[in-house]
Amino acid sequence: MVSARRSFAGELPIAAMPRLCEALAASEGQASYELDFGRDEFGTAYLDVRVRAPLTLVCQRTLEPFVLPLSLRSRLGLIRAEREEAALPPGCEPLLVSEDGRLSPAEVIEDELLLAMPLVPVNPDGSLPDEVTSSPAAEEASNDGRTDNPFAVLRELKKH
Repeated sequence: MVSARRSFAGELPIAAMPRLCEALAASEGQASYELDFGRDEFGTAYLDVRVRAPLTLVCQRTLEPFVLPLSLRSRLGLIRAEREEAALPPGCEPLLVSEDGRLSPAEVIEDELLLAMPLVPVNPDGSLPDEVTSSPAAEEASNDGRTDNPFAVLRELKKH
């Protein structure tokens, strides 16, 4: 594929990527991809990966599902041994290929989507319910003017 500078494009169902589905709230949708194989000016074999996918995640602020339209682009340097990683040009991530030179495009796409997912998904359009965002001062005023000090018990113990 590298020597022939082959390119592939298509769609892959998100449900066909089991490791990715474990991290999602739902597995609907299709991932659109473009894969381009080639060699750079230094003779390094590479794979350019472009993927667009709507991922359904759970917002960690509101705990509601939302769709994150993910779009990624990366260049992967195809290496056969870890020691070859140092020779890769800057901006080129290593992809370890088996000795026979085979790789699974679906697994590469799934790996890249997993790496591009946010560590803590937060819906940019989400908002917290009013009971969560109400100010503590308003709650204290509703406690009949009584202010409880959580350290009052410690003060009493210290007196003894």
